[in-house]
Amino acid sequence: MAKAIKSTKKAGGKDEAAGAKPAGKAAAHKATLTVPHQTAGGGAEPKAKASLRKILSSGKLIAAPGIYDMISMRIADRMGFECLYMTGYGTVASYLGVPDAGLASYTDMVNRVAAFCQMAKTPIICDGDTGYGGMLNVAHTVRGYEAAGAAGIQLEDQEFPKKCGHTPGRRVIPAEDMVKKIRIAVEARSSKDMLIVARTDARTTLGLDEALRRAEMFAKAGADVLFVESPESEKELEIIGRSFELPKLVNVVETGRTPVLPAKTYEEMGFAIAIYPGSGFLAAGRALEDTYAQIRKTRSTLGSKAELYDFMEFSKVMGFEAVWDFDRRHAD
Repeated sequence: MAKAIKSTKKAGGKDEAAGAKPAGKAAAHKATLTVPHQTAGGGAEPKAKASLRKILSSGKLIAAPGIYDMISMRIADRMGFECLYMTGYGTVASYLGVPDAGLASYTDMVNRVAAFCQMAKTPIICDGDTGYGGMLNVAHTVRGYEAAGAAGIQLEDQEFPKKCGHTPGRRVIPAEDMVKKIRIAVEARSSKDMLIVARTDARTTLGLDEALRRAEMFAKAGADVLFVESPESEKELEIIGRSFELPKLVNVVETGRTPVLPAKTYEEMGFAIAIYPGSGFLAAGRALEDTYAQIRKTRSTLGSKAELYDFMEFSKVMGFEAVWDFDRRHAD
């Protein structure tokens, strides 16, 4: 089937977003990037991350948990995953407290990308929504996410304002327009190690055949990973898995539209990446509600059924050992 077309073009400074002064890729975003000064382990800067492209070449299914705030990132980053996934739903909800419905701006999201990626030692695929505007915005977004440290950016073919992929009311742009976005994204990145994950939401409203047709077009346009959102049966997953030579991504949303299956089954179907975007915040949300309900009911946590992290152990996860070491070394 389709193979990605390689691009050797480099984008010039004149492609920067309207109103921006010409500058290097990193310099162009200094005003908006939030750069943490401490790694997830505390102390020294992280070592260079492994290439996600190289990891994908292993042929083994990569399971990527969703991260949505700095606590979830720190916890996941220390657990030995090969890749993490910055969920748009969870990030928008935790950062702005609003639905993932096109309300977050490029500036909102690139700051989150920088905060996550510059502290983590694990490669992160980051949700780039529709690219936050027209074709020029897509180029600007790809450069910004890459400068912020993303290992990959997910771009989708929804109309603006976009919506979460497992919610109703999604509409897609013409396939040809998305093909242009993908070509521009490939051209805009400075390194092939920055992966372009091309997502289509056509399955829900236009059917599986149209979704497959679009994915084929995206592959020919140069996408590195194909993401057909919201297949609704195991049969549809099997069809998607065997339809393309490029790596395929499956979006595993508990109680969502797509069947939740064992990892081995996804791998045998032909998928290279399984993302679990909602698992973390769904678990955290339930734990928070149970704990708060206990406090509201009894004015105490005694007798709570929610299992709590040991406070000192959690403090270590948050990097306090580096603070304690600093205090020891600089004690009066």
